[in-house]
Amino acid sequence: MKTIAVIDDDIHIGNMLEELLQREGYAVVRAYSGTEAVLILERQRPDLILLDLMMPGLSGEEVLPHVSGVPVIVLSAKAGVEDKVNLLLSGAADYMTKPFHPRELLARIAVRLREAPAQAENILTFGPLRLDPDVRAVSVSGTQVRLTRTEYAILKPLMANPAQVVTKSALLERIAMDTPDCTESSLKTHMSNLRRKLRDAGAGDCIESVWGIGFKMRTE
Repeated sequence: MKTIAVIDDDIHIGNMLEELLQREGYAVVRAYSGTEAVLILERQRPDLILLDLMMPGLSGEEVLPHVSGVPVIVLSAKAGVEDKVNLLLSGAADYMTKPFHPRELLARIAVRLREAPAQAENILTFGPLRLDPDVRAVSVSGTQVRLTRTEYAILKPLMANPAQVVTKSALLERIAMDTPDCTESSLKTHMSNLRRKLRDAGAGDCIESVWGIGFKMRTE
């Protein structure tokens, strides 16, 4: 499921966009100010951003430099050519003037997502679970899960090989490349904490133990 961030301080427009996008099968993340948007983008990486310009706190123009590798469609009442040119040259992928037609917006979103497949090539998914190695972020249904460096290092090789059993020795060897904070004796504790966090976030019991060998993603 693709996740779209709606960054707009107008609650009515935001609600309309959220309902429209959810009907099309997208997950939606909301921010009501530029400052809140920057904080959200530091924690998770959506597939596309719908960005208003005139907001409290940081403006949309000030938010744009904080966005990297994610297509941004600006939705603004500013209709001047200079405004559009400046935003497009500053990194926005597209610009639509309010009011806009919902069908046109959906079409532009589909085009931008289709044009950027390479941006998602490294992203690992398993059911509602999503791991983005570019920003070291893990989320469940669009909501970030805060993992320690060691927990992230455990999860990554499991998600990269979801149909295979990853042995304890191979897992410890792979973890050691990211962090020294895991030994054979502490692996059980780290794994227990990771499972609990994923379960509490809504991913269920997605990691299973293979007795005497190691661990794998639960595929049944």
